[in-house]
Amino acid sequence: MSAFRWLAAAQFVGAALIAGLFGQSHAAQPDYAPLTVKVTPQQLTPRVYFVQGESGMVSTSNNGYNSNAGFVVTDDGVVVFDVLGTPPLGAELLRSIRAITSKPVRRVIISHYHSDHFYGLQAFKDAGAEVWAHRLVRDYLATDAPQRRLEERRNSLEPWVDETTRVIAPDFYIDGDTSFRLGGLTFRIFVVGPAHTPEDLMMLVQEEGVLFAGDLMFAGRIPFVGDADSKGWLASIERLITLDPRIMVGGHGPASTDAARDLALTRDYLVYLRRAMGRAVEEMASFEEAYRRTDWSRFKDLPAFEGANRINAYNTFILMEKETLSGK
Repeated sequence: MSAFRWLAAAQFVGAALIAGLFGQSHAAQPDYAPLTVKVTPQQLTPRVYFVQGESGMVSTSNNGYNSNAGFVVTDDGVVVFDVLGTPPLGAELLRSIRAITSKPVRRVIISHYHSDHFYGLQAFKDAGAEVWAHRLVRDYLATDAPQRRLEERRNSLEPWVDETTRVIAPDFYIDGDTSFRLGGLTFRIFVVGPAHTPEDLMMLVQEEGVLFAGDLMFAGRIPFVGDADSKGWLASIERLITLDPRIMVGGHGPASTDAARDLALTRDYLVYLRRAMGRAVEEMASFEEAYRRTDWSRFKDLPAFEGANRINAYNTFILMEKETLSGK
């Protein structure tokens, strides 16, 4: 039996929030700032496509385009997985889809609610698409974190994130692994958090053998760990490998035809962080001392190292302290 919890966003979003942070889902389409980057679909199979963001961290030079998104053209409509990191990027993704097919976008699956993966939702909601995410997104949206992130992005990614940008709540919440069929294809949704985030989802297009893995895989660059559950993340990577997809698309970097090989960087980096910071915690060293004495040479030349590695290490240091205290 499918494990859905059908909870409409209107049940938990108050009228004041809807009018402010969570804008009306069919508001008039804004005139978006022009992009200086190109969103170009790559065809993976006759029905499956993805777009690949640039390497490195989010910046004005890449217009916030540093993550991946994918879409599947079925006989009855389009299913999209993630929608990029700004409203103009989302609108450009939708235009790219419409250049390939006139079929409507029926459903958007969001891997997790980090802004580089879902801020493009406005164009898709305005086009009538239905948005699905994990039920824990509801808890996240009930905090002040979405507003704080939106304010930061309005500063750091102006003009591509501005006063017209809205945080779009999901229409439906997934409460466990499930599947659905559309237009002759089977879509299997896997709950894989807590890992990169508590609410991580993956999507397997079964007949095509394509797995959209979200941020469980960072290909060719340093992962963003943040406050991730790295132990859970490593366990989810092992689960992903057992699925043995023909093609895998991570949240960042090129698509993969060898999941075990191309997950190695993400897995090895997480293992290294945990070992280095865990050893420092055992020895009661300070974080500054631990960071200074750790040999980062294997990773230092990879994209996003300068922007992400220190905060990754610090948050892992805190995580290892918590694990030590709790006996996990």
